[in-house]
Amino acid sequence: MIALLLPLLPLAASGLLLVLRGYPRALAPAGVVALLATLALGGWAAATEPTIGWDWSPAIRTGLAIEGFSRVMVILVPAIATPIFVYAAATEKEGRLRLLALMLAFTGAMLLLVSAADFLMLVTAWELVGATSWALIGHGWRDSGNARSAAQAFVTTRAGDLGLYLAAGALFAATGSFALNSAGRADGWELNLIAAGVLVAAAAKSAQVPFSPWLFSAMAGPTPVSALLHSATLVAGGAYLLIRVAPQLDAVDWFTPAVAATGLATAIAGGTVAGIQPHAKRALAGSTSAQYGLMFVAVGASSTAAAGAHLVTHAAFKSLLFLGAGVAIHASGTHNLAGMRLGRVLPRVAALSAVGALALAAFPPLGGAWTKEEIVAAGVHASPWLGAGVFVAGFLSAFYAARYQILAYGPGVASRGDGGAMNPEALHHRPGGWEVGSLAVLAGATLGLSLLWLPGAAALVEDAAGGELFPSAPWELAVSVAAIVLALGSVWLLARQRRLGTLGLPGGLQEAAADWLGLPTITRLLVVTPVITLSRLLARFDDLVVDAGVRAVGRLARTVSKLLSLRVEWTFDGAVRAVAAATMQAALGSRTTDEAGIDGAVEGTARAVGTAGEQSRRLQTGLAHHYYVVLAAGLAASVAALALLGLQQ
Repeated sequence: MIALLLPLLPLAASGLLLVLRGYPRALAPAGVVALLATLALGGWAAATEPTIGWDWSPAIRTGLAIEGFSRVMVILVPAIATPIFVYAAATEKEGRLRLLALMLAFTGAMLLLVSAADFLMLVTAWELVGATSWALIGHGWRDSGNARSAAQAFVTTRAGDLGLYLAAGALFAATGSFALNSAGRADGWELNLIAAGVLVAAAAKSAQVPFSPWLFSAMAGPTPVSALLHSATLVAGGAYLLIRVAPQLDAVDWFTPAVAATGLATAIAGGTVAGIQPHAKRALAGSTSAQYGLMFVAVGASSTAAAGAHLVTHAAFKSLLFLGAGVAIHASGTHNLAGMRLGRVLPRVAALSAVGALALAAFPPLGGAWTKEEIVAAGVHASPWLGAGVFVAGFLSAFYAARYQILAYGPGVASRGDGGAMNPEALHHRPGGWEVGSLAVLAGATLGLSLLWLPGAAALVEDAAGGELFPSAPWELAVSVAAIVLALGSVWLLARQRRLGTLGLPGGLQEAAADWLGLPTITRLLVVTPVITLSRLLARFDDLVVDAGVRAVGRLARTVSKLLSLRVEWTFDGAVRAVAAATMQAALGSRTTDEAGIDGAVEGTARAVGTAGEQSRRLQTGLAHHYYVVLAAGLAASVAALALLGLQQ
């Protein structure tokens, strides 16, 4: 029952907020209490590993199970959602009730996803997460642009979701079960189809190439929505799926190399985009895609433990950075990093944001550095080339993290291209205690994860994630630190040259490169436009050829029908009409005979009887002598008749 209560508690709290709509001051406390209760329940579930199941039919069983890496996720999701919820309650005014209720429902859907014990329940939760994320991204629905962005994010991830349906169908066809732990029992083409479907679904949900651009569309949502989606929920769904299922797909030779290649390509492309992007939230979105790319690399290098550990540290520091970006945007009144530089006017927020930036840069001894080093070790163990790619991605991580922090919360005055230090009197908004407190909680969690460097942490991580960590050589850490120093030096040099905001690129080139290196344009030219053109040509072909044939058949059918109709009228209808005419003539003749003959005889007889009766009544006079005369006449007539008969004889 605990496994079922985990997703139901925040879902019920979402409904409770709608009931409390007349008490606006009770909304935030009710939501926070529900999330804290969910967090406590998640801790209990992680310790007891409860399960629950239902038989839908003799062949289909579905249910929930807190096991493996889901033990970590049932704690991580409410732990990250709680400070973000507090931030949203303190900052969002328009549609506040709807936003808070949707955030709780979204949290419940994500808990259902990480608790799913089979593909059937996973698909159900996957769809709920997608639907609620669409509603959250399109929260400001009065702006048509937000609605389009929400639709783009939803449709893109939905396209990848088809892979999950294929995987589920292939698994059931191969094993007769939807259970996640039954994938290893499949083989042949079914196993290959399962692997392909899982990879496509995971890549789409975690914004890996070529699906990455949808993350920019997701930035249309409010800042707390971005923080929630990018940290421990929506985007984490793909990485979580791989961590749970990938070990059972080792028999597919191409699977782990494809996962690693997808992740490395995204880590480098996303890192490049994040290092060029002038939009604060989009810069962090590019880094999100890149960091999940590193998790894919870890899975591809057969270290789901490293991927799971990095998912946890990333959730803490990325939610911190997004909330810090929200503060910067509200305070400066712009999304452009070149117009911020809030370090002097918001020193506390700047310090908290720096914690997240250092973790993103993998600066030791923060937890993000430890998990990144474990990914390096896995990459080097799998392939020297893969390890080299991870080092490049690490350099980019440090570069875009330092660039973001200096432009958003750096001190001093920069050039027009880099913006200038914000004047305190020019602040559009000064963060309140609840906003700063939310950042402080996440910064504390980020710092607390530095304990991963302590001895014995590796064993705990392996047990929690259900995977293996590879030993790290000292030279790997040295190269990583050198890459960080090189990145920080590059940022410092660009800042001194006052080109940090633009990197010295012309405006048009920077804009094109920042938009996923032109990937949306390439996709539009190579996929969208050809598909639309082909669809129009097929529609024209349909009108001119297919529909023309259909119309010709229709005209022929109508002509044949008319001919048959005429023949029927000449033959069958003519006979019917002749029979009808003869019948009418017979009826008319019968009526004449009936009226002149039978009716005449009946009526004549009636008249004769009536006349006889009338005349005989006249004999009834009541006088005796009249009766004597009649008797005498009758007697005479009788005698005459008898005499006549006698003569004849």
